[in-house]
This record gives sequence, structure tokens and C-alpha cells, in this order.
Amino acid sequence: KQWYQRRVRGAVQENVKEGCRLGVGSGSTVVYAVKHLETLVKTTGLRVTCVPTSFQARNLIVDAGLELSDLSRTPVLDLVIDGADECDANLTLIKGGGACQLQEKVVAAAARRMVVIADYRKKSAQLGQQWDKGIPIEVVPMAFVPVINKLREFGLDPVLRMAAKKAGPVVTDNGNFVLDAKFSAPHNWDLLETKLCRTPGVVETGLFVGMADTAYFGMEDGSVEVTHRPPTVQDLSRS
Repeated sequence: KQWYQRRVRGAVQENVKEGCRLGVGSGSTVVYAVKHLETLVKTTGLRVTCVPTSFQARNLIVDAGLELSDLSRTPVLDLVIDGADECDANLTLIKGGGACQLQEKVVAAAARRMVVIADYRKKSAQLGQQWDKGIPIEVVPMAFVPVINKLREFGLDPVLRMAAKKAGPVVTDNGNFVLDAKFSAPHNWDLLETKLCRTPGVVETGLFVGMADTAYFGMEDGSVEVTHRPPTVQDLSRS
């Protein structure tokens, strides 16, 4: 689709500069970003160092002939480009539909800026309006039952994510399970994220609070809408 190509080109060309240390996200949208980046590198000689967020992203980088690195060699990134399962008006994200939320968040935290590429179906005023599968939460396998019980105390409805083409649960790139924690009403996402991360057995969550800076949305009419995260108190104090 043309809007797919426009939003990807815009996100890549406006943000990836010479010498960029780039975090490469996961999911279907990022496939197009890597293809466009490959074209830029081959036609312009642009130098980019890429750090993947998943096994999938690593393969995309290698297949495109791009320079591959990791956080041990490139611990500070200029930018990460990734997708999202849902994005609200504050650019709070739900990610992890592909079970890559842990590495995606680690790489995003190492980057100075995070740019999201998504289509209009991922854009909402509040989380839960578009994405109804819940918050992906990566857990240590031995702890998934106690964690489920704790999440219920938080007002969530968690279920263990089962695999589609194997018997048993989904296993992440890190050897963990994923709980999809559904919710029926908006939360204070920053507070909920803190509570979840303090729960023993929880490795990481698919809530990305205050991490995304800019989002490129491909709209239904073919246009591209660019949204920036509203400034926080911390942002204003740094300015």
C-alpha cells in the first residue's frame, strides 16, 4: 500500500542520519523500514549501525546486508524505530503482540529517541479502545501461576498465551512465558507499570510509558499523521 510506503519512508528519512546508531524493532511494519533503509544505504552510502530487538529483527538486518551490532558493542543508540499494538494520545504504547517486549524495551531504553510506525487501527485516545488482547507481560515460567493471582488483585484478567503451532505456551526469545493481561477500564499506566515490575516473577511488561517521542500513523485515507508526545514535567524541567 502507498500509505505504508509513505509512513515508512517518512519515519526513516526524517530520523535516520549519517552515522546513526539505530535500534531495529520487531513486527510486520519494521520489515518495510529495513527494506527502505537497505535501499538508502545502497544508493547513498549512508552509514548506519543496527541493533536488533529480536531474532526476527536480527535476521532482517543480516539479510539486508546492514551493519549488525548489539548493546555490548553499541550500548548507546541515537534512535529506535519500532511498531506498536496500540498507541494512545500521550504516546503510551502497548507492545508485545509478537512476544518481543523485553528486548524491545531494553533497546528502546538505550536510545535517545523512539519513533513508532503504525497504521490508523493502532491509534486511540485511550489504551484499550483498539487493542483488546491485554497487556503482554513476560514472566519466569515457574512463577506464572502466582503472577496470575497477583495481577487479578490489580484488577487485570490475565491468561497464559498459548502457541499456535506447538503444544503448550508461547516461549519468548529469552525462554520465558507471556501473560496477556486484559483490562476493562483505563488505569494510571505509570503506576500500573511500577506495580507490575515490582511483582516477583515478572520480567518485563508491554507497557511503554513515556518512551515514544514521535509516531507516524498511516491513515485510512492514505495520508500520514505525525504525532509527538506531549511534554512531561521532567521534559520541561530539562528545557
